[in-house]
Amino acid sequence: MLRKGSEQLKGDREVLLDLHYEGEAQTTDSYGSLRNGSYIPPRCLSAAAADDGDDPIYIHCNTRSNQPAPQLGNYFRDGRTKIDFVLVWEVRSRRKRRGKGKSEVTGEEGEAAPTEENSRSERRKAQLAQWREKFVQNLESAGLLMEKEETSNEKKTIHFLKLSAPWDVLVYYAEELCLRAPLQAQPNLDLNTSARVMKRLCIPNVMTESVPSRPLDYYTCAFRKSKMNRFLGCDNHETYFTNTQRHRVVYEILAGTVYGKRKRAEVGVDRLVNEGVYTAAFPLHEGSFQLPKHEICPDELNQRQILHHYWARWCKWYKYQPLDHIREYFGEKIALYFAWLGFYTAWLLPAAVVGTLVFVSGVMSMGTNTPAKDICHSGASYLMCPLCNTCKAWNMSDICTMAKLGYLFDHPGTVLFSVFMSFWAVTFLEYWKRKMATLAHHWDCMDFHEEEERPRPEFAAMAPTMEPNPVTGVKEPYFPEKTRLSRMFTGSMVIIMMLCVVMIFLVTVVMCRGIISLMMFRTGSLVLRTEAGTIANISSSIVSLGLILLMGRVYTALAEQLTKWEMHRTQTQYDNAFIFKVFIFQFVNFYSSPFYVAFFKGRFVGYPTNYGTLFGMRNEDCGPGGCLIELAEQLFIIMVGKQLINNIQEFIIPKVKAWHQKRTLAKVLGDKASHEPRRWEEDYQLVECEGLFEEYLEMVLQFGFITIFVAAFPLAPLFALLNNWVEIRLDAHKFACEYRRPVAERAQNIGVWFNILEALSHLSVIANAFLIAFTSDFLPRLLYQFKFDDDLNGYVNFTLAYAPLNYTEYPMCRYKAYRDNNGNFSLFYWELLAIRLGFIIAFEHVVFFVLRAIDWIVPDVPESLELKIKRERYLAKQALAENQEALLVSRGRGAAPASPGTSSPGSDMSFGNMS
Repeated sequence: MLRKGSEQLKGDREVLLDLHYEGEAQTTDSYGSLRNGSYIPPRCLSAAAADDGDDPIYIHCNTRSNQPAPQLGNYFRDGRTKIDFVLVWEVRSRRKRRGKGKSEVTGEEGEAAPTEENSRSERRKAQLAQWREKFVQNLESAGLLMEKEETSNEKKTIHFLKLSAPWDVLVYYAEELCLRAPLQAQPNLDLNTSARVMKRLCIPNVMTESVPSRPLDYYTCAFRKSKMNRFLGCDNHETYFTNTQRHRVVYEILAGTVYGKRKRAEVGVDRLVNEGVYTAAFPLHEGSFQLPKHEICPDELNQRQILHHYWARWCKWYKYQPLDHIREYFGEKIALYFAWLGFYTAWLLPAAVVGTLVFVSGVMSMGTNTPAKDICHSGASYLMCPLCNTCKAWNMSDICTMAKLGYLFDHPGTVLFSVFMSFWAVTFLEYWKRKMATLAHHWDCMDFHEEEERPRPEFAAMAPTMEPNPVTGVKEPYFPEKTRLSRMFTGSMVIIMMLCVVMIFLVTVVMCRGIISLMMFRTGSLVLRTEAGTIANISSSIVSLGLILLMGRVYTALAEQLTKWEMHRTQTQYDNAFIFKVFIFQFVNFYSSPFYVAFFKGRFVGYPTNYGTLFGMRNEDCGPGGCLIELAEQLFIIMVGKQLINNIQEFIIPKVKAWHQKRTLAKVLGDKASHEPRRWEEDYQLVECEGLFEEYLEMVLQFGFITIFVAAFPLAPLFALLNNWVEIRLDAHKFACEYRRPVAERAQNIGVWFNILEALSHLSVIANAFLIAFTSDFLPRLLYQFKFDDDLNGYVNFTLAYAPLNYTEYPMCRYKAYRDNNGNFSLFYWELLAIRLGFIIAFEHVVFFVLRAIDWIVPDVPESLELKIKRERYLAKQALAENQEALLVSRGRGAAPASPGTSSPGSDMSFGNMS
């Protein structure tokens, strides 16, 4: 790396690292349809400097040349060769042992005779060094350019191997990987619907912002080397391929290069990292994310600085995300996640506004709640039966405050809001499909299909046999399908056992709630006795949240081990199996307690002289304000508490990991730490990117909270919106500033997560129907108004039954139920049950019918996009015609044929019409 000051006086030197080994160059084997190219770049090597004994890699330095001053940044020492990837490994330095007063037995070279343990360690180190040597030799045979740097102290040496793909290698793999090549530039489209609407209405849009260096939009087609002259920018070899495309090509070579024995499937850099041969493998960031201290033109900022300044800072929370820049820097897979998160957050805005209005309307109409007025003014009119075996009777007027608060979460507005959210969820997903199709075409992923995937490194290491791949014919690791199915069945039994553990914890929380309630009643305090249910519910919810987070951590680790044990061949199969396991568990883990409160609590209480019990304790009944207010309390604590804890973890944990990594590297640098750190050293100090699984899981669980139980908690979309504004910037800052740059991956959708969201949206319709029918007082009040009184006068008295005559402790006390004096259900109960079931059927059918209508009315791909796709395919076909005669014939029979060596005006016109 060229430093400022005196190091520049050493002259310009080109340094390329190559592998020096005797014998014939080895060709590189790979799995799948791709094979490494045979191109070997021209070398101008003059000298070789041997490395230390632990590392059999040699550095070859070029002779001095009169080249321009080399550039600083992501380049080799020649200042022109781009660094596309960096491999890092650490080697502990050998030290001679010295005894105190006695000399130790030494070998021929003066070193202490190794013990058996040290011998195994030395053999392991030799094996790793041998793998590393062969791997790098095969990389050289594949055509990669290399250069090596070292950072060392007395205890450790950190090696950095910089890799670069020359032009011929890039061209070869661009065609193999079907990279997209630009045909014609076109104006950048405004993909923000809200921006277009506000522009039409002439409303100032504070969310829009001009971001410099926006990537151009092109008409594209699959890259073909034979048609190179048809593509824009093909003359400039330095800038034709983007950095993410270069990274993808180099990673493709790294992932398919053999380093050991082919029969053992010792292939790929991922497995080398797992084996400890390398400690890290990553592409470099474009530079520092911090702006220079001196003034600089925005167009001169590097991509990382643009992302940090215009996207990752907290002050940009209300601005549109620069999705094209994110895609250009991180690839389509990560860009689609942020596009989905931004789209979801934008759609939360109307849901949050409507939910807040529903809640405010409940606050404003509290005074008109006739049942609450009757309770507050009842005095000693309603003597209620004891709530536990050792409790005393109480007056219903004691719960006046809770009766009023309960109306906030159980009034006609919440019913309408649950219907609104059912339509909102499915409409959101329908429009996201349109947005996803638009982005996939805009980012040239519409026709993307994952190539035949190679086996995972862990699979390759543990598979018992080798069998030919039915697609490629290449022998690769194989695991019997019958054995895998048996392991998956065993894993499903483990999942069921863990779900039973969750149920046990749920019963424990229920009993804990009952014990806390008893303790509150026995205090004798009127306030504690009145609020016993609320205190118990809040306390148990906090305990439940702690258990949920603990069980989530334990099960995620268990699911990871189970999924590895099941031996899935490809990374996609592994990811889908892991996502399914974790989501099923987390669904039960997070939603079991709210489901219990919403649909089971208070259903099995019984009546005086015939109370239902669980382990000797009376079954729980709903609190004074009803089950919906308890459900709202639980949702608030679990949902908001989880969001707060996750955000704190996402903010602190990467910083702690980065601090530890910087501290480790600072010890190695020693006195050199005062010098300006080099790019690969700075990136090595960052945290390894952990992928998008945790990010998607957090948002999908949140989506379930705001759709399944929204009838009980209309403020849920508001809290979700506030959280997502923070979440976007936290994730943006992690990817731009704290994570090593991940390898850009292509994708055309969000994968299996969309299927999970669809399942949750349909489940929410059924859950809200049951919530309104059986948990809310909406239908009982509606039936009472229809049969008896429109103003609900006498409704409270009507809902209270008298204790049976044989109940002698408190004769004539009341309890909430539709029963007669003998404890049998009344006629009103059966009428109400029929209405409830009819409401569920009608609600479900109407909502699903409307949803299917929306699905039919709203096409997955916009009509304008379909026309654009057809037009682009037509133009690409013309542009890449095998000869100009075919091009002219396609434009009409009346055109005069042109000679093969000349171009016609029609062909130029076809390109001009593309825009």
